[in-house]
Amino acid sequence: MIHSRKMARIFAAALLILMAVFFTAQFKAKAAEATESATEEAEEEKDDSATKGKAVAAAVAIGLAAVAGAFSMAIAISKSNESIARQPEAEGSIRSTLMLGLVFIETVVIYALIVAILIVFVM
Repeated sequence: MIHSRKMARIFAAALLILMAVFFTAQFKAKAAEATESATEEAEEEKDDSATKGKAVAAAVAIGLAAVAGAFSMAIAISKSNESIARQPEAEGSIRSTLMLGLVFIETVVIYALIVAILIVFVM
């Protein structure tokens, strides 16, 4: 089982990678703008580079959110099952608290999907 410190380190590393990919794409796009030439080939290459960067950033964002959500849901379900096994009489309250927690976890994943869509279509 993955401990919370190890999970936090994994998430921090993944966030750093996501930021590096996103900023690299932004710097490439700005460098292409600074050295812009009059030819259409340069324009197509710049647009292609920015589009690839956006696609990678969106894929990494939604991928990390999905993985984080899956891990956190698995841990929550595991802990709730252990709690129910220790105290079967508290099953109702444990189950309702579990469902509320799972809803919040899924909400974060949906927010990440919205951010990924914004990266692709707005930025």
